[in-house]
Amino acid sequence: MMKYFFTLIIGCLALSLHAQNKAFHADEKLTFTAGYSMSGIMTDFAQITMETSTVKTKSATLLRLKCKATTYSKWDNYFKIRDLYESYVSPSNITPYLYKREIDEGGYYKFVKYNFNHKSKTVKSLIRKKSKKSESGFWDTNNTVKIKSETRDIVSTLYYLRTLDIKKASPGDSDTFNVLFDNKETKMSFTYVKKETISTAIGKKECYKLKISAAGTDALKGGDNFLWLTADENKIPVYAKFKIAVGSGELKIKSASGLKN
Repeated sequence: MMKYFFTLIIGCLALSLHAQNKAFHADEKLTFTAGYSMSGIMTDFAQITMETSTVKTKSATLLRLKCKATTYSKWDNYFKIRDLYESYVSPSNITPYLYKREIDEGGYYKFVKYNFNHKSKTVKSLIRKKSKKSESGFWDTNNTVKIKSETRDIVSTLYYLRTLDIKKASPGDSDTFNVLFDNKETKMSFTYVKKETISTAIGKKECYKLKISAAGTDALKGGDNFLWLTADENKIPVYAKFKIAVGSGELKIKSASGLKN
């Protein structure tokens, strides 16, 4: 179920494809509690952390966007999760250059790496899975995937959302974004619903409420999939709720530090 988790909290209300990042910088850390409905009771089972840091290469200084999901120890025997998502992006416009995803869920392992070439509109993709038939214990699949100019990975899409000028949106405004997931471009639709004040672990927050849907995937079910971003300059995600094929879940912010504004 966690392999869909970041797909579910990706939202992008595409009011401007040339937004500049004024919402976050390096050394920000957001911590969340992930809940899942078990027999009709919402149960907290994992912690999600989202951290930013600076990475210098020979030719540029990039932002590393790191997202990690870990089940609480009491749930490890039931379904142990150790997932890591990373995107290396331009600090100004959140254009991704390198993306890595490593999931380890209940014994299932998968590693994905994307190298973005925006000039040729292609991504060099590596997908690695466990294999008993290989001497190394893994099976690698390499591909070159054609993408659209605005396509992003899951993590950079979520952070890019925070750079947009959502305050100019009106209820009902909607758009579609392309997210590359498992070598396929998924069309995610996002609709601005309204402003709403909700109580969170970091206080009462006026938020932008966004409705999320996805075409051609079982990651989202029905229409009850929403994301709340604070209606301030930081636009941090503080709450999300969603339905998937095997149940429903929620994401609640636990703490926030190193905010830019």
